[in-house]
Amino acid sequence: MGWLDAFKKKQEPEQLSEGLEKTKKSFFGKLAVAVAGRSIVDAETLDALEELLITSDVGVHTTLKIIERIESRVAQDKYLGTDDLRRLLKEEIKGLLHETDKQGYSADKKPYVVLVVGVNGVGKTTTIGKLAHQLTQEGKKVMLGAADTFRAAAVDQLQVWADRAQVPLVRMQEGADPASVAFEAVTRAVRDEVDVLFVDTAGRLHNKVNLMNELSKIKRVMGKVLDDAPHEVMLVLDGSTGQNAFEQAKQFTAATEVNALAITKLDGTAKGGVVLGISDQFTIPVRFIGLGEGITDLKVFDKDSFVEALFS
Repeated sequence: MGWLDAFKKKQEPEQLSEGLEKTKKSFFGKLAVAVAGRSIVDAETLDALEELLITSDVGVHTTLKIIERIESRVAQDKYLGTDDLRRLLKEEIKGLLHETDKQGYSADKKPYVVLVVGVNGVGKTTTIGKLAHQLTQEGKKVMLGAADTFRAAAVDQLQVWADRAQVPLVRMQEGADPASVAFEAVTRAVRDEVDVLFVDTAGRLHNKVNLMNELSKIKRVMGKVLDDAPHEVMLVLDGSTGQNAFEQAKQFTAATEVNALAITKLDGTAKGGVVLGISDQFTIPVRFIGLGEGITDLKVFDKDSFVEALFS
């Protein structure tokens, strides 16, 4: 049994649907206008759908893939009506989404080490705090590592969350070597038989070479303590930033081996299409989505539930 099972038990379809309300209203409202008065899915309908997907921050790459697939299906059945378009769209979106590899969350890996990356302001520290809180509520032993040593505020914010979740925080003085913090955090997590360790990192998109070197160093020193650490590099993105989130994903995936995504603030935006575009374009599974400010509003991503909620 993996440590994500605690989150899955508490998933509520109604909350997911409500959290995606702005995206649903924006996207499907525009879709209704685009197909109004049309009885079949023709070239004009597909052009309107293409424009709609792009303006919904799905991204050009993924939009063209969806349009090509729907065109292929329409070509096989010349009499597909616009009422069928929702069904086709639903099927294609579901087929493009990447979700959690459940096998990656083995309780046999102890501590399970998660290196968390992302720019300032995306909700990175808050995401770590929410994860820590929910896991401790399920009886898991959690520890945090404050490797964003360039901003005192970042460490202090993580301390607030650590206190709130009642979990230990490994921290050093401002300006300390981030890799040293990571090394100490993994060392203590092994010693104290922690279930899950989250290590926060500096949230700045500076020179790509420096970013790559810093993250590589952090991963290297973790591996000196625990052979396969970190088990996961999670990139946190703010869904409300739309195309900026794509650029951040591009920068961080070039700098390190990101193998999980957490996409936050989806409740406050009509740009929920960014989940589809980023998941498809970077072929990285989405682990979590943020649907509110509450401490329990971070949800495990399930593509079937997500698409059902989006089309409900």
